[in-house]
Amino acid sequence: MFDIGFSELLVIGVVALIVIGPEKLPRLARTMGHLAGKLQRYVSDVKADINREIELEDLKKMRDSMQQAASSFQSDFTSEVNKTGAELQKAADELNQTTAEINQSLDAARAETPAPPPQEAFQAEPAAEPAAPPEAPAKTKVS
Repeated sequence: MFDIGFSELLVIGVVALIVIGPEKLPRLARTMGHLAGKLQRYVSDVKADINREIELEDLKKMRDSMQQAASSFQSDFTSEVNKTGAELQKAADELNQTTAEINQSLDAARAETPAPPPQEAFQAEPAAEPAAPPEAPAKTKVS
């Protein structure tokens, strides 16, 4: 900002010593130091505020882009779900139509076949219990 070297500072100090005098110069230097410190703090606060505003603006942009991406994802997801639902409904309709056709074919086949004989004709007397197998002779141990 300022291009002041050591020699220029030395000249300013000598002129100040002559103009202000040796009694008031230390108090003036202390006051100038306090003012320079306040100025530095003020400048650093302004820089920090500017940086916060820039970061806040970046965060707002990021938030907006995330909201846009989320809404885009939601619309894509909704359209895919609707498309899949339509395909499933079509498959279910085809399955229902095929089931109805099969039922009609079965009804037609049942109508064409003669009535089965009564169940009593197939029932026979219960079979006798099978005889138990003969017992095998016990083996004896030969020593």
